[in-house]
Formats: sequence, C-alpha cells, structure tokens
Amino acid sequence: MELGLKGKVAAVTGGSEGIGRATVLRLAQEGAKVALCARRAEILNAFVADLKKAGHDVLGVVADAASAGEAERFIAETVRHFGRVDIVVNNAGGTGQSPFTKVDDPAWQQDLEIKVFAHIRTARAAIPHMKKQGGGRIINLSMVGAKQPFAGSFPTTVSRAAGLALVKALSKEYAPDNILVNAVAVGKIKSKQQERRAAREGVSVAEHYAKTGKTVPLGRMGESEEVANVIAFLASGAASYVTGVCLNVDGGLSGVL
Repeated sequence: MELGLKGKVAAVTGGSEGIGRATVLRLAQEGAKVALCARRAEILNAFVADLKKAGHDVLGVVADAASAGEAERFIAETVRHFGRVDIVVNNAGGTGQSPFTKVDDPAWQQDLEIKVFAHIRTARAAIPHMKKQGGGRIINLSMVGAKQPFAGSFPTTVSRAAGLALVKALSKEYAPDNILVNAVAVGKIKSKQQERRAAREGVSVAEHYAKTGKTVPLGRMGESEEVANVIAFLASGAASYVTGVCLNVDGGLSGVL
C-alpha cells in the first residue's frame, strides 16, 4: 500500500535504537527524508552512516530531548537542513517503574522532562512550520499503562497520562490547521531495556522474552518494527481523518481501548 510519504520530512527523537530506530528505517524506506536525534553520538553516527550508504536522505543530530533548548534545536536543524518538517515522532523516553515512596523529586522531574516537556517543546517548535505548510503530523509514543495505571508504576504512567492529555488538547486546537496529533501506546516490546532487565534477572534474553511473552494474549512480545508500522500509518495519507487518538500496540495486553 502506498503511504504517500515520499519527499515528506520527518523528525524522530530517540531515533538510534529500538522503536525509534525501526521508525526511522520504516519512514526512510517509504521515501521520507528523516532527521533523527539521540544522546550517544557513536551509535547515532553509525546508524546514520548505514542509512546513507543504503541511499536514504537522513540527518543525524546529537541532542538530549529532555534538556531545555535541545528539542527546539533539533527541529530548527531539521528545518534548516531539509527546508520543512511534516512529521514529528516523539519517541525518546524510558519505562522506569518504581513504588511511589521510592521516587524522589529529581526522578519525577526527569521523567516529566522527557515524557511531557520534550513533547511540548518539539510541538511548539514544529507547529509554526506545519501551519505555514498547510498541515503536518505529530505522533507521540506512550504506553498502555497511561490508560490503565497499575501499582508500582511511578513515575512513568503518570507522565505518560499527562502526555495523552497533551495529545488530545493539541489535536483539537490544531485540527483547523490540518495538523493531526496522535499517540501510540505500546505494551511489551523487545528492546535494549528488556535485555538489560534480563541481565539483572540473571537469565538469557531469549528466556526473558519467552517468559514475558506468556503474559500477552498473543503469546509473544512485540517487535519494534510492528510499532513502527503503526507510526508510519499515522504519518501517512491513509490516516488523513485520524486525530486525537491513542492506538494500542500491545498484542491485546491492555484491558482498555
């Protein structure tokens, strides 16, 4: 199916690993020009070099989306390099979860910076350009726990829930400008974070994935590419009448729509 992304410009935060990496590759394969940012220069530059070698038009920017001014700089460099920005994917962020009494103020602040303020800052920087162009797409990564928080899920489910409120409010405010704002809520997806969890538990990655997959109705953990496919759909012309929604990509794990 033709997604109509050829020549579009996408900016992806946290684009060097996991879901971000898969998203960058998926959009590039659809013919989009892609800017990606990440904190670790070595990993970012290696990925960008591979993409360019494959013939994709990409820009790598070393930036920490959680730091004030960095998200804005990333969007500015994207526009300066490509001349526009059509799609913003806010992917940067972790999934740290702890009991309420174990989370101090700095941990709350850090989580809100990457999962709420980073989204605010990229939107604030990109929306003026999108309005001039006649429209755009903003797609924010979230998690199913934002809709159905559980015990011991602090601070991430609270930050993610705030992020969903931001998506809904932005979608209503900028619908007249043809700027569509949506979210993707992931469940248990294979990632470097999951691999580190396996190491802490003293089991192999394969054992961890198999055990965790049994808790999912589909019987397995998800792949980053499966999330990227949904993000590409929301960025595409096929989703031209979809805004203000949060799509679950969780293998049926969540108990809410």
